[in-house]
Amino acid sequence: MTDVSIIIVSFNARADLERCLASLRQAPPTVPHEVIVVDNGSNDGSADLARRWTGVRLIETGSNLGFARATNIGIRASTGTNLLLLNSDTIVPPHAIDRLVEELQQHPDVAVVGPRLVDSDGRAELSFGRMLGPFNELRQKILARGQARRQPFVSRVVDRMTRQAHSPDWISGACLLVRRSDAASVGLIDERYFMYTEDVDFCAAIRAKGRRILFAPAVEIVHVRGQSAAGARSATDDAYRRSRLAFYEKHHPAWAPLLRWYLRLRSG
Repeated sequence: MTDVSIIIVSFNARADLERCLASLRQAPPTVPHEVIVVDNGSNDGSADLARRWTGVRLIETGSNLGFARATNIGIRASTGTNLLLLNSDTIVPPHAIDRLVEELQQHPDVAVVGPRLVDSDGRAELSFGRMLGPFNELRQKILARGQARRQPFVSRVVDRMTRQAHSPDWISGACLLVRRSDAASVGLIDERYFMYTEDVDFCAAIRAKGRRILFAPAVEIVHVRGQSAAGARSATDDAYRRSRLAFYEKHHPAWAPLLRWYLRLRSG
């Protein structure tokens, strides 16, 4: 069994995937590791690209199964003691994965650790938060949108928030290191989520087992936000709405009817 299984789900993001794999090749982790690419039925040559990379194991699903289901396929095919869920639109700097593993090893009570995510300009992403609910979600969206619009005040707030190590309720699945034993204890990722909020739900399930989530800002990963969502905006928006509704039906059932009405109003 290897130390870390790096699992990358890709869908029509060939350029992103190539850049991500190149970063892993240029400065590979020193810990024993494997790289698994799960291609979700891409038609842009992503699978052919992954197939040509030495040391990369390719799994082709044949169709777009969604992020959660494809990730679980990768997990079940892996052998690592620890699992690194990594978006194809990330760039991994030298030593980053090793440092994430060190963070996990130093804290036996921690099941999940995530790095500080920054864009290509070094601007921080708000990649963690409190358990999602109507008010926490609104707060998260206000900060995320303000950061995306480069509002100076919001940028300062987000930068300050992402400089402190702490235990949030969840961290982003764009780069998430979890112990295999903890992932297995909650039955892996809930596959009712096609795309979005599955990371929040996953962390909630792990916390319910008495385990801790750790945000480790000393480690940075570049998250450029790539082609999968941008290339299919309508489908992405629909997946987001369905995942939100599934999340509220599971965690906040009293709010679900109101959310369903709101989403119907927005889409109509």
